[in-house]
Amino acid sequence: MPAIFLSPSVQEYNAYAGGGNEEDVMNQIADAMEPYLRSTGIRFARNDPDQTVGAAIRQSNAGNYDLHVALHSNAAPAANAGNVRGAEVYYAPGSVYGKKAAEIIAKNLKAIYPLPDRVRALTTTSLGEVTKTKAPAVLIEFAYHDNVEDANWIKNNINAIARNVVLSLTEYFGLPFIAPG
Repeated sequence: MPAIFLSPSVQEYNAYAGGGNEEDVMNQIADAMEPYLRSTGIRFARNDPDQTVGAAIRQSNAGNYDLHVALHSNAAPAANAGNVRGAEVYYAPGSVYGKKAAEIIAKNLKAIYPLPDRVRALTTTSLGEVTKTKAPAVLIEFAYHDNVEDANWIKNNINAIARNVVLSLTEYFGLPFIAPG
């Protein structure tokens, strides 16, 4: 069975509009993903929320994973803080498998994100969790945590987001989606 390295954000300093922070909310999504991953047969390991991003990358690279999945939320530049919405799924240029995973995740997120036309799969050369991992990687920015509507959407849809990401992973790996229980 396939194995992923699940890497929720370690950025506790990124405050959510309306309360909460990125590290806590992304770990809630990862926690909600675990039963779905187990029921579908996808093996996983997770980063430690007390470690750095660099440590998470090293931990991922020390294992034998089929995909590195980083869970994040975004923030707009200061000039547009609170005014941007959307979801972005990043992959490294030239990564065939990263691109495939990112496109599947973006396609499926469109089904649950309130503004589907603002969900995109994009390349990046600046995100270490995408460019420095041994396994193909995706970094999911589910929405903008500095925007009240987006922050509330994430916090009110933890299980739906977790289910959607695991559904995408089963599609990527060619496995049947089996709900827990």
